[in-house]
Amino acid sequence: MDSPSRSGVFQASTDARLEAFAESISFDKRLYRQDIRGSIAHARMLQANGLISESDLSAIVDTLQQIETEIEAGDFPIRLELEDIHMHIESVLIDRIGDVGRKLHTARSRNDQVSTDARMWVRESIDQVDALLLELQRSFLGRCEADMDVILPAYTHLQRAQPVLAPHYWLAYVEKFQRDRDRLADCRRRVNQSPLGVAAVAGTTLPIDRQMTANALDFEGVTANSLDTSSDRDFILESAFVLSLVASHLSGWAEEWILWSTVEFNFIKMPQQFCTGSSIMPQKVNPDTLELTRGKSARVMGNLQTLMLLVKNLPLAYNRDLQEDKPPLFDSFDTIIAMLELAIPIVAGSQLQRQAIAARIEEGYLDATTLMEWLIKKGMPQRTAHHAVGAIVGQAMEAGVPLADLSLQAMQQHAAEIDESIYESLGTANAVAAFTSYGSTAPDQVRQQVTSWSERLK
Repeated sequence: MDSPSRSGVFQASTDARLEAFAESISFDKRLYRQDIRGSIAHARMLQANGLISESDLSAIVDTLQQIETEIEAGDFPIRLELEDIHMHIESVLIDRIGDVGRKLHTARSRNDQVSTDARMWVRESIDQVDALLLELQRSFLGRCEADMDVILPAYTHLQRAQPVLAPHYWLAYVEKFQRDRDRLADCRRRVNQSPLGVAAVAGTTLPIDRQMTANALDFEGVTANSLDTSSDRDFILESAFVLSLVASHLSGWAEEWILWSTVEFNFIKMPQQFCTGSSIMPQKVNPDTLELTRGKSARVMGNLQTLMLLVKNLPLAYNRDLQEDKPPLFDSFDTIIAMLELAIPIVAGSQLQRQAIAARIEEGYLDATTLMEWLIKKGMPQRTAHHAVGAIVGQAMEAGVPLADLSLQAMQQHAAEIDESIYESLGTANAVAAFTSYGSTAPDQVRQQVTSWSERLK
C-alpha cells in the first residue's frame, strides 16, 4: 500500500529501496502527540469554517484519540511505505472512517503540518530544559550558606590567581545558567508562532482561520509569509545553538570538578552513586558522569553544525533535506536533559574538602594583587606597584614563605611606603575581606547576591 501522499499522477509503486531510504517513522514517531493535537485543532477549524460537518468532526476527533491511545499502548503497526508518523496516523484514520478521514488534510500540507508538530515539540522541550536549569541553579544556590566560610583559589590560565569565597564560585554558574534560560525564553518566542494553514508553499484558496488553530495550540501568533514558513528551520537551529551554549557551560563545570576531584587538587568529593570504578584498579573512584558530560557536549555542538550545513544553499521553499533536521534536534534535547538530570544531584550532594583546601589556601600568593592595590591607595602608580609587588613575591618565593610571613624590612626594600598596617591586608582571609566592588567576592557582595538570587529563584 502506498502512502496517502502518493497521488494519481504516479503509474508505478514506490521502490522498496526508496521506502527504506526515505522513511522517517523510525525517529519522528515521537511527534505523535503533537501531530494528533494539531490535527484535532485543524479539524475543529475546518468545521467552524464550513469545510467539514459536525459529524465529520466528531468521527475524526474520536478516531484520532483512539489512535493516540493505541500508540501509547504500543499497539500501532509501523509500515515503511507510509514514510512518517503523519502519514501513519492519517492512513489509519482513513482505514477506519473512509472518506471522512480523507477530509482532514483539507487546506493543509505536510509542510505546515510537520513544522507545526516540530514547533510544539521544541516548545515543550524548551520548557523542560528551562525547568531543569532552574533546579540546577537552585542546587548551586543551595550550597551557598553552608559554604560561606570556605575560601577557594580562583584561577586564570589554570594558575592560582586570587582568593574567592566558595559561594562566589557557585553563583558564577547560577549566572551562566540564567543567561541560558534567558536565551531559551527568547528563542521560545520565535518558536511559538503557528505555521499551520500556510499549506505547501503559497497558502490556500479555501476559507480557513489560522488564528483559531494558533489559539487552540497555544501559539502566540501566526507566521506571515507562506514561502518563508515552508522553508524555515531557524527555530530548530536557534534552539540547537542555545543548547550548545548550555552544553559548553556544563562541560566547563564538569572539567573543573574533574580536576577538583583529583588527589592533586582534592577540593571536592562527589557522591559515589554518580562515580564508577576500574576493572583492574580497586582503589579507583572515577568521575565518569562528569567525563561523559564533557564528552557528550561535543555531540550537542556537532548537532548544531549538522543542522547549519543541512539548511545552507536550500532554495525556497520546502526541500526533503529538511526531514534530516529531526535526529540532531532530538538528540541535542535528549542529551542536554540527561546531562542536567545528573548535574542537579551531583551539585547538591558533593562535599568540599575543607581541610585539604584550607591546608593549601595560602599557596600561590593569592594576596599579591591585594598588596598591589594597597600600594595604589597609598598613591603609587599601578605599573610601579605592579613591578614592586612582583619583586616582593619573587623574594617570598626564594624564602619559601607566604607574603604574610615576609618581614616588613624585606618588603620595604622594594616599596618604602609599606608599613606595619599591611599585615592587616595580607593572607587570603584578609584579602577576601578587602574587596569592595560590586560583583566582587566581597563577603557583603556575595551575601547580597545570595539573597537576591534566593528571591529570584523561588
